[in-house]
Parts: sequence; structure tokens; C-alpha cells
Amino acid sequence: MKKIFILFAAVAMYACGSNSTETKKEEAAKPVVADNSANPDYQKGLELVAKSDCLTCHKIDEKVTGPSYRDVANKYSEKDIPMLASKIIKGGTGVWGNLLMTPHPAVSQADAEQMVKYILLLKK
Repeated sequence: MKKIFILFAAVAMYACGSNSTETKKEEAAKPVVADNSANPDYQKGLELVAKSDCLTCHKIDEKVTGPSYRDVANKYSEKDIPMLASKIIKGGTGVWGNLLMTPHPAVSQADAEQMVKYILLLKK
């Protein structure tokens, strides 16, 4: 009887231990995304994007007509802010395929740069 109890206890401990190891491996594999919601660049950029027509062609994690914001963030860095802001204003084509990004000439350079800062904060 004692042998059966010890064997049962050993199997239970092994099962519980292996499950937590698998859980830890799964958690380690998930990308860490920072919470930038308190960042003023995030807040202002999100406000500008929400007031624009950007979300017609772009989503955070999903390619629609244009690339996802997360893909853009993962491709570019802060040194690219002026260039990306210029693309928002002037439009463009060729980087993400042959579809044209509509120009937004009414957006100021400062606002476009703020929008880009928000997008870059979505980097994984």
C-alpha cells in the first residue's frame, strides 16, 4: 500500500512539475510589448491617428490595404521619423508593394512626426 501511495505521489509531482515547465516555456516565447499608454508621444499620436483616415488602410497588428503599424514599427527606427512623416504628407509607393499610400497634405510635419512616434512605440 505504501509503495502505491509513493508511486502515485511521485507521478503527481512529476505531472505538476512538467506542466509548469511547459507553461514557463510558453510564457517565455510570447513577445513582450511595453505598455506605452502613459507616454505623451503615444497619447498624442494615437489621438491624431484616430482623427485621421489612417485606420481605413492600417491596423495595429493586421495588414489591410497597407502594412500593419506593428510591421512598420519593427522595420524602422527613430532616425526614420522625418522620412516617414514626409511619406504621410506626400504619399508613396513601392516599399510595401505597388499600392499607393494616399498623400495627406493637410497634415503638418509636426503632427505627422507625432503620428510616426506613436507607431514606432508599437514595436515588439
